[in-house]
Amino acid sequence: MKYLHTMIRVQNLESALDFFINKLGMVEVRRKEVPEGKFTLVFLAATEDEPPLELTYNWEQSEPYNSGENFGHVAYGVENIYDFCEKLQNDGVTILRPPKDGKMAFIRSPDQVSIELLQIGDPLPIQEPWASMKNQGTW
Repeated sequence: MKYLHTMIRVQNLESALDFFINKLGMVEVRRKEVPEGKFTLVFLAATEDEPPLELTYNWEQSEPYNSGENFGHVAYGVENIYDFCEKLQNDGVTILRPPKDGKMAFIRSPDQVSIELLQIGDPLPIQEPWASMKNQGTW
């Protein structure tokens, strides 16, 4: 397993970037605009070779986030998402968002911290039983 990033939701992208870049000295390492989802992802790091902090800006969010909503998840890359999720299930962990796409799954820690698991490299071919599994709860 490899640590990938931590995500927080921000109310105002410009003020968040000012804080993290101009005040803390982080650098923007990549950005992704997702018009169909109406959000922007900005990845910042202390240096370009360190795991980033992901700022998620939801374009239509008008109300401030409470402290439980602004922190999103921690993310880890795994060599084989299907094998990793199967091991977790065998160990009694509920897969809340199964890796239906061969790329991404979500689980929660005992303290309800959301954890994203991402396939390292290209997505694996879609396969059962994962493709047919339903999402559970919130992730």
